Amino acid sequence: MNVGIFGGSFNPPHIGHLIVIEAVRDQLQLDKVLFIPAAQNPNKPNSLLTSSQARLDMTELAVKGSNGFEVSDIEIERKSISYTVDTVQALSLLYPRANLSLIIGADNLLEFETWKSPEEIISKAELVVMRRPGFNINTSKNNFVRTARIVNVPQIGISGTDIRRKVKLGQSIRFLVPRQVEDYIYSKRLYRN
Repeated sequence: MNVGIFGGSFNPPHIGHLIVIEAVRDQLQLDKVLFIPAAQNPNKPNSLLTSSQARLDMTELAVKGSNGFEVSDIEIERKSISYTVDTVQALSLLYPRANLSLIIGADNLLEFETWKSPEEIISKAELVVMRRPGFNINTSKNNFVRTARIVNVPQIGISGTDIRRKVKLGQSIRFLVPRQVEDYIYSKRLYRN
């Protein structure tokens, strides 16, 4: 079995996430991709995050009915800073016969060697990097470029920051997030202040 691991804040999960991960799933012939909301990203201040439960709920709504996409609460259940190495280690025990692929953006590759135990991560999972505009992977001085599998994905100009700003300003987020996520955001009055 081939399992993709896609972690993030998912604050909120949006159409861009779904489109690029579907492209990766197709290219790598992954049986499933686990969307893993972070409890607390070590590189992002926690004060900017919506509650873990709300982000988990929205991620579940975003992937509902999408064949091959699942949500894991493995990092949220940890209730502390989410280190990728801990997640990959735990998933390698949960899926002992699976080929794991850690899916990251090119921007994350540039800082990958500063992550906790990057060598251990790539010993348990193939590093898959989604090519992004403005990041020249080929000239990166990062030692992990050689081991990474580079995949081309559609360039989608949607960001969680823009979605949160639009909600705060009372602007439409239709077609930026799945309809169920949009309904959840409005019903829970998220991102209003």
